[in-house]
Amino acid sequence: MAQSNIKVAVQKFGNFLSSMVLPNIGAFIAWGLITALFIPTGFFPNEHLAQLVGPMVTYLLPLLIGYTGGKLVHDQRGGVVGAIATMGVIVGAPDTPMFMGAMIMGPLGAYVIKKFDQAIDGKIRSGFEMLVNNFSAGILGGILAILAFLGVGPMVEGFTKLLVVGVDWLIGVGLLPLTSILIEPAKILFLNNAINHGVLSPIGLDQAQETGKSILFLLEANPGPGLGVLLAFMLFGKGSAKQSAPGAGIIHFFGGIHEIYFPYVLMKPMLIISVILGGMSGIFTLVLLGGGLGAPASPGSILAISAVTPPDGMVYVANFAAVLVATAVSFIVSALVLKTGKQTDENINEATKKMEQMKGKKSSVAGNVTEEAVNNGEFPQEVNKIIFACDAGMGSSAMGASLLKKKVKEADLDVAVTNTAISNIPADTDIVITQEELTPRAKNKMPNAYHISVDNFLSSPEYDQLIARLQNDITEEQAELVQESEEDAVDVEPNMDEDDDLLLEENIFIGKEFSTKEEAIRFAGEALVKAGYVQDSYVDAMVEREEITSTYMGNNVAIPHGTEEAKKAVIKSGFTVVQVPDGVDFNGEQAKMIFGIAGKDGTHLEILSGIAVICSEQENVDQMIEAKSAKEIKDIINSK
Repeated sequence: MAQSNIKVAVQKFGNFLSSMVLPNIGAFIAWGLITALFIPTGFFPNEHLAQLVGPMVTYLLPLLIGYTGGKLVHDQRGGVVGAIATMGVIVGAPDTPMFMGAMIMGPLGAYVIKKFDQAIDGKIRSGFEMLVNNFSAGILGGILAILAFLGVGPMVEGFTKLLVVGVDWLIGVGLLPLTSILIEPAKILFLNNAINHGVLSPIGLDQAQETGKSILFLLEANPGPGLGVLLAFMLFGKGSAKQSAPGAGIIHFFGGIHEIYFPYVLMKPMLIISVILGGMSGIFTLVLLGGGLGAPASPGSILAISAVTPPDGMVYVANFAAVLVATAVSFIVSALVLKTGKQTDENINEATKKMEQMKGKKSSVAGNVTEEAVNNGEFPQEVNKIIFACDAGMGSSAMGASLLKKKVKEADLDVAVTNTAISNIPADTDIVITQEELTPRAKNKMPNAYHISVDNFLSSPEYDQLIARLQNDITEEQAELVQESEEDAVDVEPNMDEDDDLLLEENIFIGKEFSTKEEAIRFAGEALVKAGYVQDSYVDAMVEREEITSTYMGNNVAIPHGTEEAKKAVIKSGFTVVQVPDGVDFNGEQAKMIFGIAGKDGTHLEILSGIAVICSEQENVDQMIEAKSAKEIKDIINSK
């Protein structure tokens, strides 16, 4: 337990360090490119432009790190004080790039101002808030800058120089390749950020400033060890691991996302020897041939490595040779492990889950390659019931269920698809589909179900991915056991003629303009009230529902409706349609067709299903947006 707690603490520390550095990698790359192009030994030597190199590495990069670190602790106010404090270490140690100093003073400055703000919270007289806030940030930031100038800067400079001497000694005695014994397992355990961004990059930048390159930038970023493992799985693996390895290899080598190969190593722990030996051989090649990078390569892609390699033909040869050698060694050892080990149908999905448990969070990249959706449980071996859930169970979930059920029928799958409110999800549900913001609530309600998050209800790729998964996983014998769809499941083929009283021409409004989404929602709600579908209280419930999560569906369509509690305010089912040609902002998306919904006893589901199918095609939505009359919009809906 103690070891686990230590590992988690180191992981959190490493993640915090990387959170300070990674958002600013673009600036590091810009500095590296300017250095590679314009210094005296660059591609296009230019003494005038080369003047950018020094100030960028001395001031810009540390200040960005300090500001980012401060913002992580106490938002923008923390970022400002963190940057002020960072300036102290920069000026206090002008001969050394103050990346370590920035990683200390940025968060420290933010922590100090955060504690000050907590101490005076509620104690400032009204009207003096801005004065106190501005002067407190200035005074505390100034004090921290002075302290950093006098003490922290020189201390960090001395420590950095000591580390540089240590690295030089390792290189001199030929022991640098042994660092792979620590680095490669650390990557698998997600401790690499603490090593890479806490030690290697700051020292590497100090070396790069003096010599134009540093070998340290390639100790962890070399994609060769992971590529060798994935190549071995392509040729000698089995099951889903072999099938997914080619895609993983492309993402790893060209995209630079190294965590993609971690599950493959965890699946066969002996492969840790492969990546260690691959990493050692790569570093040995770099030392032997004099390789290195001018700036950090993040992500660790071959493309990023090429971009920040100094303009020296021999350095290019050394770097590419290091990648090739590491790949070859890792591949040979991995092939031996796979060929001599027990040959089973390797389950990469299980290994991915193990990796995510170790990491403490979801891996979106690894999940995509292994075709895993956003979930905590396993994909069920037998799927009988799929529930599309939303807050109230009357609007967005009904539209999503309509589209998904249509796809299920087209795929000839005998699976029940229906919709409900999150609070009413049946206990025997196998798969739950929700909007992204609502997925945590759905998981709390049904922790053992397989959960899928979508962000666009009308054209989500997750629907097709789920259908493909069902076709592959459900056998003919299993399909025979699937229960009949529930009676209240949403129908896909609407019968508009029977629902004329639900959508009347007088409730379709053309050419409206709204300054805010609340104004648009209230207009739609008041139209429902005037039409006799709902009571007055339903309008406020529609606005409240929008605050829970956006009712924007995608394809320029929004379907505002009330909360689950507001169902008692519904007199009878009905719709109102509002055309907004210029659009109205729904959380960054433009809604141009607004369907106000009131549903009672499921009688609205049939016409809502039809609207969902129609709006799933952008062409149909565009026709409604361009329509000149209410009758034209109703005819478009009824004709599809």
